[in-house]
Order: sequence, then C-alpha cells, then structure tokens
Amino acid sequence: MTVRRVGIIWNPAKTTQDELGSALDDAVAAAQRPDTEALWFETSTDDAGQGATERAIEAGVELIVVAGGDGTVRAVAEHLGAADTAIELGIVPLGTGNLLARNLQVPLGDVPGAFARALTGEARAIDLGWLEIELAGGTERHAFAVMAGFGLDAHMITETDDDLKDKVGWLAYVESMGRALSASDTLEVRITADGEPLGPENVHTLLIGNCGTLQGGINLLPDADPRDGELDLLVLSADDAASWADTLRNMVWDNGVKRLATGGAVAESSDSATHLRVRSLSMELLEPRVFEIDGEDLGETTRLAVTVQPGAVRVR
Repeated sequence: MTVRRVGIIWNPAKTTQDELGSALDDAVAAAQRPDTEALWFETSTDDAGQGATERAIEAGVELIVVAGGDGTVRAVAEHLGAADTAIELGIVPLGTGNLLARNLQVPLGDVPGAFARALTGEARAIDLGWLEIELAGGTERHAFAVMAGFGLDAHMITETDDDLKDKVGWLAYVESMGRALSASDTLEVRITADGEPLGPENVHTLLIGNCGTLQGGINLLPDADPRDGELDLLVLSADDAASWADTLRNMVWDNGVKRLATGGAVAESSDSATHLRVRSLSMELLEPRVFEIDGEDLGETTRLAVTVQPGAVRVR
C-alpha cells in the first residue's frame, strides 16, 4: 500500500527531529515519493508512546513510523493493537536491544535504510502478547511484541549498569550475567497453559515469547514465529552446575549449533528446560519476582496471566 500521510513518533532521548528529518528526506527521495507528508509526534517521560499514537491516529495518518528504543516501539504497538486499526507500523530502531526490529530484520544502525523500508516495505501482520499482572500499585495490562518473563533475563535487566550500557550497548548485558545468575534462585510456580495445569514447578527462569532472538544473536526460542497465533514458552529449572550444563547443552547445542547444522526441528525438552507452545498462560509464584516485558522492568509480582492477540499489528 502506498501511503501519503506518515506519522513519525520519536523519542527525543534517542535522537533529534532534525537528524530524523534529514534521514527521512533521503528515504523519500530514494523512494520517489515527493508527495509524502510527515507529521511529528514526540514522546515524553509521561507518555512512552501510547498518547502520541492516539494523536497520530486522530490526525488521519496511514502509516506510523516509530523512532526509538524497545520501550517506545512496545508502547506504540500496544496502542495500535488495542485500537484495532488498519494503520501500518514501521520501525526506525534507535535503542540498545532493538528486539522487534532485530527479529523482523529491520536495518540496524541505518536510519535512512530503516525509513526506506518503512515507506516501501510490504506490511505483514504480527501477533502481540497481552499481560495482565498484579503489581504493588494494582493490576496492570500491557502488550509485548517480543517476550516477557522472570528469572535470568529480568535480573540481567535490573543488574545491568546503565553507564556501561551507554558506552558498549548490548555487551553490558553480558557483564551483568554473573550477578544475574547469583540473584536468580529457583522457586515454586503453579502454571496453567491453555487451561491445563502443568503442576507445581521449581522454576529458575520463565520466558513467554512472540519472537526468539535477543541481543548478540542469542536465540532463546528458536521456533518462535510472531505470525503463528501462538506464544512460545520456555521454563528453566536449573539449580546446580550439572543442571545448568544440561540447560546450556539443550539451548546452545541441541537447539543452536546442531539444529543449524542439520536443519532439524527444535529439540525435545530436557530435564531442566521445558518448551511449549501456548495461546494462554496463567501462573502463581510462591515468592515475588521481577517481571520484564520487551526489556522493560515492570516490578515484582506473584500472579499474572498472558494471552495472545493474533495478527494484532501490521508491520513493514
């Protein structure tokens, strides 16, 4: 679909309007779309992107291009999914992780290239996961485009040094891994998947994902497909050196190097790593844990539920 009116939702903490405008002009010229009209909507500390998206919808845009990090992308996708609109979404990734852009092969580190894809690419519908979570301030509802969970990944986020992240990007998460491992113990979790109880599980890390690839090309959920109407669940129960070795073998070798070399299907679950595909999930944690969505720390919880919204957002 050729669009004329484009809404640019941008995070001023990541870039300037002048820099984005120059890159957009280059993309418009390359695409030979001189009639493109750009409308600009800035995010703020009080509006991560949902309000800007609503203003863009009210202005009658046909395409929204979000320029920012994972939090801004998530906020815009959340509002588009809730609004049930035909407006399409483009991404100009400007964050540390750029998780959704990375999983959809949007150009990284190339703002004109990302704008060009947004202007001329073919839109395809992706699913969203919806999380209803009990937090200290009450029950909240959020969407995620990539993954949500607790354990190793959530603690890596809270343990990562922000100054180091500004200097070296995603490598800062590697530095935090040791502290995250020591901060994440197993605990009892009661899980119900698609209405069927899985029974009490001693869990170290739980991830439920719409996409599978993290920073550095780490693919935690190798069969996750953001267009299949399902979410992929990974439950890790490692609690000692032997079980962590089993987990790493399952994730890095069976579902990583060996799978790439042979072209085989995802490996069966191991003693300490369980893989499932689900449409809905609920859980109760015996102790509170920090929960994250798309790289954002939501705070501690003991109760939550997850559902999938198939084909929620059309992304270029």
